[in-house]
Amino acid sequence: MGIIKVMIVDDDALIRDSLQLILDMEDDFQVIGTAINGQEALTLCEERLPDIVLMDVRMPVMDGVMGTRYLREQFPEVKVVILTTFKEENYIKEALKHGASGYILKSQPAESIVETLRSVAKGSMVLEAEVASSLTAFIDDRQKADPEAFQVTAREMTVLELIGAGFSNKEIAMQLHLSEGTVRNHISALLEKLALRDRTQLAIFYLKHF
Repeated sequence: MGIIKVMIVDDDALIRDSLQLILDMEDDFQVIGTAINGQEALTLCEERLPDIVLMDVRMPVMDGVMGTRYLREQFPEVKVVILTTFKEENYIKEALKHGASGYILKSQPAESIVETLRSVAKGSMVLEAEVASSLTAFIDDRQKADPEAFQVTAREMTVLELIGAGFSNKEIAMQLHLSEGTVRNHISALLEKLALRDRTQLAIFYLKHF
């Protein structure tokens, strides 16, 4: 994996500067720009196309949830990690629904934030432990689904389960002794059969129904 290009979006200048300082100390990260709200982030994405956008939730003009929605619609290859001090369940659900690949708290240690971004860059979906626990009601309210009803094969079900557990394509390939190309084919088949947009929605589908 080469240099990971990151954009930092937060209306607090201290947070932006602190995060940039943390990432600038890492050899595999490059901060390609900062923005103070979701609207600025969209404009900057057009110019510089980051790999990951580290997005605050509560900002003026356009908040992080709407910023995530529009950014993922316009730049589906860009991953979004929500960064916030808030553990409110609605924010988590909405951010995930709109395609966020991770959700972490500003109270996390610097090294934990860095590792989260590395994991997301590799294709994993990452939730900070405290945040994941607040999804309990969302997950426990799930309705069981029958894979056969969706014509999902046993192998595809295994891939779906590993996506739900946060594994990247490379990790799934190693676990199942498959090529990454084969894993991508299984994911494409799952997306088509389940009428979903991306692997984040696959993970949420798995958590809600299995």
